[in-house]
Amino acid sequence: MNSKFYRRVFIGSIGGGLASATLIPVLHQDLLSTFLGIALGIAYSLAVVESRETFVDRLTSGAAIGILLWGLVSVIAMPVLSGETPHWDAEQMRAYFPALIGWVFYGASLGVLVKATDALAVFLFGVQAEPETRRPEATTHILILGGGFAGMRTAASLEEEFRADRSVAITLVSETNALLFTPMLAEVAGGSLEASHISTPLRSVLHRTVFIRGGVTEIDLDRRIVKVAGRELSYDHMVLALGAVSNYFGMPNIEKLAANFKTLLDAIRIRNHIIEMFERADREMESSARAPLLTFVVAGGGFAGVELAGAINDFAHGILADYPSLRPGELQTILVHSGNRILPELSESLARYAQQKMEARGVQFLLNKRLKDAQPGLAVLGDATIATETLVWTAGTAPHPLLKSLQLERDKRGAVVVDSTMAVPSRPGLWALGDCAALTDARTGKPCPPTAQFALREAETLARNLYATLNGQRAEHFHFDSLGALCVVGFQTACAELTLPLFRSRRVRFSGLLAWLMWRGIYLSKLPGLERKIRVLIDWTIELFFPRDIVQTIDLK
Repeated sequence: MNSKFYRRVFIGSIGGGLASATLIPVLHQDLLSTFLGIALGIAYSLAVVESRETFVDRLTSGAAIGILLWGLVSVIAMPVLSGETPHWDAEQMRAYFPALIGWVFYGASLGVLVKATDALAVFLFGVQAEPETRRPEATTHILILGGGFAGMRTAASLEEEFRADRSVAITLVSETNALLFTPMLAEVAGGSLEASHISTPLRSVLHRTVFIRGGVTEIDLDRRIVKVAGRELSYDHMVLALGAVSNYFGMPNIEKLAANFKTLLDAIRIRNHIIEMFERADREMESSARAPLLTFVVAGGGFAGVELAGAINDFAHGILADYPSLRPGELQTILVHSGNRILPELSESLARYAQQKMEARGVQFLLNKRLKDAQPGLAVLGDATIATETLVWTAGTAPHPLLKSLQLERDKRGAVVVDSTMAVPSRPGLWALGDCAALTDARTGKPCPPTAQFALREAETLARNLYATLNGQRAEHFHFDSLGALCVVGFQTACAELTLPLFRSRRVRFSGLLAWLMWRGIYLSKLPGLERKIRVLIDWTIELFFPRDIVQTIDLK
């Protein structure tokens, strides 16, 4: 019981074995249910971070994981291993519903039982989940710039690494006081979720880190000083996790006239703007005057653009009932993309599926077209124009502009070049990750994409490397195999490619209602905090029974 690893294995075995009773009606085999339940329990116990989470928090997060396991095991793995071809139509999904209930009960039971077994181990053996040895004062200061996924996870991982070492102080600087859960941002713009429900206060998530809200105005690498809101902060080690901003490629009119889609306020403004367009269109008598008001243009065919276009289209059609003078045929949601297909991150077959489903819902696609300019009431595509009062830009991002002021080597995107440990070679004590870093995978030699799943793993590795550096140990080279990608293209419709443990050599593709349920289960389990999980679940439940709300929450005049 002195070894953390063996303790976690033991706790997971107990919790998984007890929870496996809920799998017997699902798998119809006692031995298989017990073996699978214990194996998943061990994996869960090793994966969860020992923290101050409550039993209810573990119950809800475990239930969300149960939805994911249902899709992976009952819907995909079991039919494939038995030689059947999975069918995901409505009739087949209804047949899978009893298994869903069983897996949800298993996940919820597992979360509670692992937490209870952990508490019992503390009571019986005096094993502390978070042993702390207080020291009089900090002698080493780690400063993290940026409060997004990369910055927040770096701080949380450093708290775990240095939990017994109070000689290390951690400070995080961010322009906002909350972590924005960007995978759900399009649902805010589409009116499915309340804005505050996908934002978690950084002060609540980080228990030991000193949080400072403010914008960084100057970085002096030679003196190791950072100026923030009139203050000077010194550091021994600094982590650049400033994130990215929209890249307009030198087109000032688009930057001025197009709506951005990066922050929570951007999503709120888009939703309120759409409602404003409906209000103005309702006052117009001529169809020609209503057309530009009810035409919504999204530039960019990546994940952000596709999910936003789908959310806007669903929202516009959902609130149409409140405007009886307007007709469905007057609504236009147009996605402009410079490539020959949308979603280049996914396979061609899934991209084609996504486009077909969205077209069936009324979204129009202009492929091999590039937004060249914008004028008041017009989107200019070079040889053509679109009359619209709503233009949203999602077609490009760039690392934070503050990096340009640093005398560091950068790649063509503007990201700081780092080695495979995420250290900046020319500056000891300086680290970078996420959108700020040009990082190459140590095993594959390929550039690491600036996505959330990579940023989270980079943060965990960087924290371990900081711990190793301060303790005279060898730093770890970063490697991570992508788990895949999911994209929601409309209500109850999504597409995904996942790398499953049983199919490491290839990705498993799926789409439709199953992918949509998987999307919600995966991201709900990753959403920080019990309160946020419950609020999002309530929002999703209300959405099933009630129409979209058309209350404007900000004044656009």
